[in-house]
Amino acid sequence: MLLHEICDLNKNYQPLKLADIPNPVIGKNEVLIKVKTCGVCHTELDEIEGRTPPDKFPIILGHQVVGIIEDVYDEHSIIKIGDRVGVAWIYTSCGKCKYCLSGQENLCYDFKATGRDVNGGYAEYMVADKDFIYNIPETFSDAEAAPLLCAGAIGYRSLKLSSIKNGESLGLTGFGASAHLVIKMVRHKYPDTKIYVFARSVKERDFARQLGAEWTGDTSDKSPDYLDCIIDTTPVWKPMVEALANLNPGGRLIINAIRKENFDKEYLQRLSYHKHLWMEKEIKSVANVERCDVMEFLEIASQIPIKPEIQEYQLEEANKALTEIKQRKIKGAKVLIINK
Repeated sequence: MLLHEICDLNKNYQPLKLADIPNPVIGKNEVLIKVKTCGVCHTELDEIEGRTPPDKFPIILGHQVVGIIEDVYDEHSIIKIGDRVGVAWIYTSCGKCKYCLSGQENLCYDFKATGRDVNGGYAEYMVADKDFIYNIPETFSDAEAAPLLCAGAIGYRSLKLSSIKNGESLGLTGFGASAHLVIKMVRHKYPDTKIYVFARSVKERDFARQLGAEWTGDTSDKSPDYLDCIIDTTPVWKPMVEALANLNPGGRLIINAIRKENFDKEYLQRLSYHKHLWMEKEIKSVANVERCDVMEFLEIASQIPIKPEIQEYQLEEANKALTEIKQRKIKGAKVLIINK
């Protein structure tokens, strides 16, 4: 499924076109993967609409990829044909800068993203760097594993950056693919932590309560208690401002979004230093993921185990899945089934 140009998903419901193209050819340090499944992520909307545009066109989107190794460039590699592996948002980094050398390759200036800077997993075959692929635990089916590689890993990174402790209160603003995995993880790792969910739709709020939320409300609602941490997974500005007003002194807001849509001057004008920022409140953005985030989360998820709620689509239904995300028709994670 190829993206040929930037477009507005409110006007074009078919941004991707089905095409037959030659199988990719691997080079040094690369592997060829026969794609089994690929998760559909809100970041693909940011790519299609130009908030984080691809480097080239046409481009194959998709960065939550599960597949089977079909070919390996280095015949002496420990990676073998037939291995089941995953590919995440981080495709590669330079490996030489201060960030890469300190294990912070997510901050590398030469960071390359799967499905944005190089072709991704909305296809039957893709190429990956052998140093940025991950073994998939047997606990998970191909469809279950796909959302763990981004929605799960980025949720795990958000939780790490929140520095939450057992018994502290946690807010989740937005309740899509990532947040529903975070709530499952929190209930296991921090059993005494109460979770408060802010979401626009009644269906999302009902879903959150089913998964154990203490309280749910709209993104503009005041929570019944001030909270120690809030993770914002929405693509818009309003919930970020509202979340700051719901924090305890010293509270932490973690913004889990690669971009925010439509600069909202109205809500930023409402930002009050006294109401929203004073008393040593903190704001931290989540930038990409590190390799260790993906590996650690897959291990934790397999031990708990965390099974994502998924909706399955065929590859040629990618536009439908993307449009539903745009229209906030979300319950859990959406996954393309490509090769059975």
